[in-house]
Amino acid sequence: MRVLLLGGTTEASHVARELAAAGIAAVFSYAGRTADPVAQPLPTRVGGFGGVDGLADYLRHERITHVIDATHPFASQISSNAIDACAQTATPLIAYVREPWVAGPDDKWQHVCSVEEAATALPDLPAKVFLGIGKQHLRAFARQSQHFYLLRLVDAPATALPLPNAEIVVARGPFTIEGDLELLRAHRITHIVARNAGGEGAKAKLDAARALGLPVIMIDRPSVPERRTAQSVDQVMRWLTQSACLGV
Repeated sequence: MRVLLLGGTTEASHVARELAAAGIAAVFSYAGRTADPVAQPLPTRVGGFGGVDGLADYLRHERITHVIDATHPFASQISSNAIDACAQTATPLIAYVREPWVAGPDDKWQHVCSVEEAATALPDLPAKVFLGIGKQHLRAFARQSQHFYLLRLVDAPATALPLPNAEIVVARGPFTIEGDLELLRAHRITHIVARNAGGEGAKAKLDAARALGLPVIMIDRPSVPERRTAQSVDQVMRWLTQSACLGV
């Protein structure tokens, strides 16, 4: 057995530790969007594969027998490529999918389907906006230049932001509700824009928004073709064990 683990999330790191502890040959793959990724207990590669065909070639060349997709829920392109490449090479695939966040009775969420819709959902009058969307999709908000934007990023950006009035906080999760309450209050945030990533690491901003009565513009997850999924490390490891027993 030789596993390719598509990672970049806290859950992927948990799977990596289990694979290493079990002595399973595996490679951890980072997309390369973070300058200083978390060290893993597995051999690690960084960067893309070159689309579906490139990933299929990698699976063949590296004699990968199983693929675990534990990428971010919004990394839909690599997830779709993995589905197609695994089908092309007859390689078993499982995706570790976080349960999405669900609004409670005290939450003030507005659901939108894209970053562009999130930008247009902001008010016309100047607001103070916490953008919890990373640094890849900021241009949509440049057209709403009347707002102040607070960004929390893992790395400081190498180039200037497309936002004229913005502040960056460099920090890596998991975050706490106490810390996020302090952050939102200190910057007098009035609105939050978030992607429905699920999980616990970044949930604190939503708990803080609820406590402060702030509206949240929630970007729903992109669709991904049907695939086998798991919601825990144990489920992933059981799948691997069963696949090995069946010779799959």
